[in-house]
Amino acid sequence: MKKQVNIETGSLASIRSDIEVGSTTSTFTSPHINTTKRTLNSRTLHMIAIGGSIGTALFVTISTGLLYGGPLGLLLAFMIWTGVIFGVTASCGEFVCFLPIESPFITMAGRCVNKSYEAAVAWNYFLMISIYIPFEITAVNGMIHYWRDDYSAAITFCIQIFIYTMLNVLAVRWFGESEFYLSIGKVVLAIGLIFFTFITMVGGNPQHDAFGFRYWNNPGPLVEVYTTGSMGNFHGFMAAMNKACFTIVGPEYLSMVADEAGQETRKVLASTFRTVFYRLIVFYIIGALSVGVLVASNDPTLVELASTGSTSNGSYSPYIIAMNNMGINVLPDIVNVLCVTSAFSAGNSYVYCSSRALYGMSKNGLVPKFFQYCTKEGVPLFCVGIAFCFSLLSLLQLGENASKVLNWIVNLCSGAQILNYFFMCVTYIGFYRAVKAQGLDRRLFPYRSWFQPYLAIFCGFLILCMVGALGYTVFMPGNWSVENFLTYYLMVLLSIGIFLVHLAVYRTKLVDPAQADLHTGIEEVLLHEQTYLEEQEKNNHGKKSWNNKILDTIF
Repeated sequence: MKKQVNIETGSLASIRSDIEVGSTTSTFTSPHINTTKRTLNSRTLHMIAIGGSIGTALFVTISTGLLYGGPLGLLLAFMIWTGVIFGVTASCGEFVCFLPIESPFITMAGRCVNKSYEAAVAWNYFLMISIYIPFEITAVNGMIHYWRDDYSAAITFCIQIFIYTMLNVLAVRWFGESEFYLSIGKVVLAIGLIFFTFITMVGGNPQHDAFGFRYWNNPGPLVEVYTTGSMGNFHGFMAAMNKACFTIVGPEYLSMVADEAGQETRKVLASTFRTVFYRLIVFYIIGALSVGVLVASNDPTLVELASTGSTSNGSYSPYIIAMNNMGINVLPDIVNVLCVTSAFSAGNSYVYCSSRALYGMSKNGLVPKFFQYCTKEGVPLFCVGIAFCFSLLSLLQLGENASKVLNWIVNLCSGAQILNYFFMCVTYIGFYRAVKAQGLDRRLFPYRSWFQPYLAIFCGFLILCMVGALGYTVFMPGNWSVENFLTYYLMVLLSIGIFLVHLAVYRTKLVDPAQADLHTGIEEVLLHEQTYLEEQEKNNHGKKSWNNKILDTIF
């Protein structure tokens, strides 16, 4: 039986003693086997957390929500879903900060709920995040079309694939540094566009037109879709909700880097999760409000681009549309450049998360063990190779028929993103029950969420409702299509199928909360933190340098 360490306060002395004498109770991996390493520092983690919550959809395809939902429908949808994602992030953050191991929300699903359930969670997330790699690669190419399209898309595809692979193969540090600076660009763009909205709406534009909330009055706050009246407005709001579901992201990116978070791992992760609420409000709610202020829901350019399917083109960005309408030069080009880097950063993150998800699946016995092989720098090489193979799917965009296949695959996996949040809520409920059954005091945890387990239950219920309503239009008279039905619900059916097959083969049982494994892996975390603190004490004689104090204040 494994020795249970004090995971609330951290029994560091006993852990160090066990390792030094070669105790058989230690759960450490053999020192001759390379594993991932904790090399991501505090500032990098904070910027990854910020950058992971800002994607291409916030700057470009958010126009779809405005087109069908109107400014009020878009704002309401983003407010509702922001609240849901905040609840999910708070719940997920508690067990991630408690036990920051590989693929924590996947691993904890098996430890606290059921191994077959873990298999469904893992495959759902891995397929989703892997398919989004070619999506972001093609999105970058689409935004470059804002300037010109007289070139072969294969050029940009191959360049991106090469850079992604190099950044993820060389070392985690290079991935972290690249994401740090790319995320700075996202933050500057997001905040800059909010200021741009305020300045222009009060008259600070070439036409000196203080338009304020004009577009809320004409053409109006809501849009009628499919039919007229209140039901038409409801359909428009649901279309905006669909866009909000795919735009607002939260805990998964930060969770996937938990196993490689350095310094005081749990303290750093906890401080990062605590800032999520403010990021969600600033970037999503204020961002949605800005879009409804700048562009009319029936803007001719918006309607034309949507009808031609050019929703990934930089010209579809509501900010660029507004700038062109106001006769502003140069600034649209600057915005599109930052949109390109935003999409590039998202693809880079997806390659990383895909490889780490596969690595975690291998550690948990869901895929062959050779995927655990890591270089001396801590890079799971074969896992990155699989992510590279997924990136090659972007080349399907070069053929007209193959392009349709790629688009269908991407749309197919879109529903997996919402399903993933439902899985996180269920996992937290299992974790909460285990913590209670084993008598652990949540007040001593590095990060503790509020109103639990009711918050997780409420958010899980809302997400489950949204999963069911995702493709409700398919069931409307005259709208039935097998292809559209599978687009919205195949990943749900696939996850259920994986769960049932795994259950039938391995005969897994629900985990008894009193027997749930909340300990394996904590020794390595506690030892890493202790070693880091000792090194800091030795190098700085207990005092922080002036630049470290500044960084601690900012991040």
